[in-house]
Amino acid sequence: MKASYEKYILKFKRPSGTSRGLLKEKETWFLKLTDKDQFGIGECGMFRGLSVDDRPDFEDRLHELCHLINENQNIPPDFLKEFPAIQMGYETALLSFNAKNTFELFPSKFTRGEEDIPINGLVWMGDLTFMKEQISEKIAQGFRCIKLKIGALDFENEIELLKGIRSSFSKEKLILRVDANGAFQRSDIMDKLKKLSDLGIHSIEQPIAANQQEVMREVCAITPLPIALDEELIGCFDKADRAALLDKIKPQYIILKPTLLGGFKSCEEWIELAEARSIGWWITSALESNLGLNAIAQWTYNLEPHSFQGLGTGGLFTNNIEAPLEVDSGYLKFNTQA
Repeated sequence: MKASYEKYILKFKRPSGTSRGLLKEKETWFLKLTDKDQFGIGECGMFRGLSVDDRPDFEDRLHELCHLINENQNIPPDFLKEFPAIQMGYETALLSFNAKNTFELFPSKFTRGEEDIPINGLVWMGDLTFMKEQISEKIAQGFRCIKLKIGALDFENEIELLKGIRSSFSKEKLILRVDANGAFQRSDIMDKLKKLSDLGIHSIEQPIAANQQEVMREVCAITPLPIALDEELIGCFDKADRAALLDKIKPQYIILKPTLLGGFKSCEEWIELAEARSIGWWITSALESNLGLNAIAQWTYNLEPHSFQGLGTGGLFTNNIEAPLEVDSGYLKFNTQA
């Protein structure tokens, strides 16, 4: 088996706002495995400013991995432990290499085009007009669950925006999730959570910045609105540490991003720990190309999830990789004719 990698720059159709600034492009790396007529490919989608492996030696470690494979040497157990994006790409590349079809990693009713995955429509941060445009577009497209990134505008303006949606769509007709990306402060968080709860918001992701476990524990204990941990999970590698984190904070949900958490097996460990504690979960992509999204979607379907998943990011880029994925009326579909 021979290994190689290629860096690729994804270009956003329109700059997308997050709490980390305006995104215009996204780096990613494709890891390729070959052996005569066998071929496998995986995506190492490190996320600048968010991934724990956003570090100067990221590409060096990817190069070292390829060298070990090419020299037919064993990969040390912890070699990729602190490089979750590379671990994800390597795990996916191996699955692809051993699959009958390079891009069908988890054969199922989803990949046969018989069943689809319900997903949320994502509304990016921006000015009030831009966010209203996105919301109207998502509703017109048939989404029954919308996730809004908040924290960029004045909070009261964001509340008015949400009130506007609720005036037309009850919580029975439209599920609303919000993602604060750690934008709230301890001093006023309970007041903000109460106002969001009054609007029938389903849940809020990461209301305060990560690594404030004691504060997050206190908030989760008395919140009127279910809280989902997201960034809080990043960089927590050992099973015992993961269990301790969940036991301490006791969140209502956790958000699982395979690229940021070290791949599918790593996320399955999180799911096992969460379900043992009656903590809900769903899967979200992290700005991968369609190559990574395709793998995440197939794996997600096989988990038999019970809620809307965050897998609707495939249409963000002008130069995305071709894949048989389509979004239609709030569902992610696998087009077997593509």
